[in-house]
Amino acid sequence: MDIASIKIHPSRKTVLAEEFSQPYFAAIKAFLIKEKESWMTIFPDGNHIFNAFDSTPFEQVKVVILGQDPYHGVGEAHGLAFSVQEGVRIPPSLKNIYKELHTDLGIPIPTTGNLTPRTQQGVFLLNATLTVRKDSPNSHKDIGRQIFTDAVIKKLSEQRPHLVFILRGAFAQQKAILIDRSKHLIITSPHPSPFSADRGFFGSKPFSKTNARLREQGIQEIDRGIIGQ
Repeated sequence: MDIASIKIHPSRKTVLAEEFSQPYFAAIKAFLIKEKESWMTIFPDGNHIFNAFDSTPFEQVKVVILGQDPYHGVGEAHGLAFSVQEGVRIPPSLKNIYKELHTDLGIPIPTTGNLTPRTQQGVFLLNATLTVRKDSPNSHKDIGRQIFTDAVIKKLSEQRPHLVFILRGAFAQQKAILIDRSKHLIITSPHPSPFSADRGFFGSKPFSKTNARLREQGIQEIDRGIIGQ
């Protein structure tokens, strides 16, 4: 397929050029075209599919937070894991993340679910599956997206130094095998969903642990004010 037509930050296009040339990636594009031809509504919209990649260039990544697939309701997803667009009700899992943020760092609980300011501080909010059919969670989990995002995780692990990977829940923790533990810190916890947050997510202190690690490595910490926006 024509790599030049893919709308993604130039730094990512260079690193991932080999993946864009693979048959599986062309198959993903063909699948999405067929979905749209069948009048299926897909989230996020085309301009936001690679939002996480555009918001946090490859060489600026400090922290990787992995989600499963985008929110499947109207107006919610915009290509950033756990994040929703301005004006959208804060989802339950993100509410619990904010509660832990408050407990961990003493920061007031944010009033918006838009996490864009974090991405501009080097936090890469990656969903393993980049698209989803409206009102149908995990509907695109088998179309090949995870081949692509697994490659993204591996390249970050191989080519970037001293990253922090935050893996919440069993699904995300399966990706730990892609990460070089001798180079990077992996922080794991149960998922912040209301069904599992009480099993160890609360009290896991991912925010203070992340900044402590960055500080140890001489890397600028994620600004507490930005985290709390």
